[in-house]
Amino acid sequence: MKRTVGWFACVGCALALQVHAAWTAEANRMAELRFESAKTYADPFNEVTLDAVFTAPDGKTLRVPGFWDGGKTWCVRYASSVVGAHRFSTVCSDPANAALHGVVGEVNVTPYVGDNPLFRHGPVRVADDHRHFAYADGTPFFWLGDTWWMGLSERLHWPQDVQALAADRCAKGFTVVQIVAGLYPDMPAFDERGKGDGGFSWEAGYARIRPEYFDAADKRIQFLVEQGLMPCVVGAWGYHLPWLGADKLKQHWRYVIARWGAWPVVWCAAGEQAMPWYLAENKAADSERQRREWTEIIRTIRATDAFHRPVTTHPRCKARDDVADASVLDFEMHQSGHGTPPEGHAALALEGWRGQPVMPVLSGEARYEALEIHPTLGAKEARQAFWAHLLNCGCAGHTYGANGIWQVNQPDRRYGKSPGGNDWGGTPWSDALRLPGSAQLALAKKFLLTQPWYRLEPVGGTFVKGDTAAAATPDKRCALVFTLGQAVTVDWTGWPASARAAWFDPTTGELRALDGDLPATGTREFAPPGKNGAGDGDWVLLISGAAK
Repeated sequence: MKRTVGWFACVGCALALQVHAAWTAEANRMAELRFESAKTYADPFNEVTLDAVFTAPDGKTLRVPGFWDGGKTWCVRYASSVVGAHRFSTVCSDPANAALHGVVGEVNVTPYVGDNPLFRHGPVRVADDHRHFAYADGTPFFWLGDTWWMGLSERLHWPQDVQALAADRCAKGFTVVQIVAGLYPDMPAFDERGKGDGGFSWEAGYARIRPEYFDAADKRIQFLVEQGLMPCVVGAWGYHLPWLGADKLKQHWRYVIARWGAWPVVWCAAGEQAMPWYLAENKAADSERQRREWTEIIRTIRATDAFHRPVTTHPRCKARDDVADASVLDFEMHQSGHGTPPEGHAALALEGWRGQPVMPVLSGEARYEALEIHPTLGAKEARQAFWAHLLNCGCAGHTYGANGIWQVNQPDRRYGKSPGGNDWGGTPWSDALRLPGSAQLALAKKFLLTQPWYRLEPVGGTFVKGDTAAAATPDKRCALVFTLGQAVTVDWTGWPASARAAWFDPTTGELRALDGDLPATGTREFAPPGKNGAGDGDWVLLISGAAK
């Protein structure tokens, strides 16, 4: 594999016990350290583990897991925002292997030169308010995700399809790609539809992982990062747990962390974590087992990842309900319902906002545009789910999905039926990327970034009546009110005399200002200005005024 991020070198078996080697990487970019074993192992994946203990210039130490890259090669990947020399020493489970154990050296981190926000501002973390996301330097990060569940499969051709889809999403302002690491949804194990460019992620029978799959997947993950798109890596679909067992899935996750943890990513432990296999004989028992054992796997993820990337899981409904202990999560994902109307998305979001412990909340799966249920979902459903959930969850973000992209329909190669018998539709991914819903969410993000979105809190039912969802800043500098066409009534008590109001058309991005100042007391009713640009009734009311 040709690597274009960071620098790498190789320590061979002919070298002495203590080897001094040096690597260089820019701040927040990955440096890859490659080591060639002095010994041959019958089963290297299961027999040998390799870590590297790093000491940063500020004295902080990190134990970074390494991974087997096939043959006699092991690798460690490292990144840091701290400029200077980072010393390391390797620790191998076979201390007699001088080429893997006790090797010392350093990675010299230099200032980053470029405009990629993931490198310039640093990896994404939970913001200090525990309600939103921020880059490492504190710059607010708005999560606008796209769903590429099977984006590491060969169904999405490399490089041309990946480049075209990423270019479209970057142009629209998407910031996150949700993508599964080989153990996919909506198919049985080792289904041909799940092959990557390097084959399957595991050998048949789960004897060992296949580095060839991950070598090919590396190219795609690296490419997304280079475009400024943060991968939200889903380790496996939840129902794979009874097939592999918890110990094998912990190995799987250690491998994923070792390969991709040095890149600016976030972790999603599993997809539909506690949902059993579609055709399972004892679904209740499998579901409870998955809930319990995936929680322990998440603990292992947290203990293994030296870079402490944010961790969540993708649930049947609410992530807090699909784990045995909500404290293992850094943020909560919802699956807010393909058949659920906007009011249901708003109600679920409010539950998440009020839940404990406090953490960012977002819908990781809402209403997929072009999903062929009854009726087929369109841009209206995707757009309304966005606004209804976003405003009531505190505006941390939202993930969009388009049927045809998540499962990668090709024009001549439809995905086909799931094990449960459903065929979700045949829209090719190349048509799905141009569906209007993604452009409308792009307009939404562009509008939100003109407002103090990272300070908005749900306020529906307080000073606003008649809304579907509403949020405002605590100082009443800004409020956003989402309506499906009904008039909304606003109590102006406490708003500055200079407050203004305008209607935002969520389909065109047009902002229609209302004339004149608004009263500082009493109430006022606002009726939406007819149909929006798509002929639907939904609008967003913006109220803004100078901070008090």
